[in-house]
Amino acid sequence: MASPRDIRKLALLALYQLDSRAGADAEAIRDSLNDVLTLEEEGLTFSDLKMDFSDAQRDRAFELAHRAFEHREIADVELNELSTDWTVSRMPVVDRSILRLAHYEMTVLDDAQPKAAVNEAVELAKVFSTKNSPGFINGILDKILKRVLAKNQSAGVE
Repeated sequence: MASPRDIRKLALLALYQLDSRAGADAEAIRDSLNDVLTLEEEGLTFSDLKMDFSDAQRDRAFELAHRAFEHREIADVELNELSTDWTVSRMPVVDRSILRLAHYEMTVLDDAQPKAAVNEAVELAKVFSTKNSPGFINGILDKILKRVLAKNQSAGVE
């Protein structure tokens, strides 16, 4: 069974492709999630090497990526506001994808666990990006986390 982290890894892969292709070829991108062995050959490792994703898990990963991609304009406004050194358009695609995925999870999903989304984003950055990326991503997402928690507190949400 795929862990939530494994599903996020697949979602990141799909979101990266959606961003790189400007949203085109969504069906081909979804199909690319079907071959875990090829993904592992390309360096994407999962918690259980013998694990295979179910169709529902692949669909969940793609849905998460696709919705985060559709949400990108809203995310980019906040990311541009909070990133003092880099505009979203200048960020490496993988960092931008990690930030957009976490932003979507933190601000849109009903069952969001914002602290977990930040931690997972930092872990993704450690695996897929540069040595400076985890700190960069953590700094921006920490600011978003404070906003989300303040909003939840004022709305009476724990």
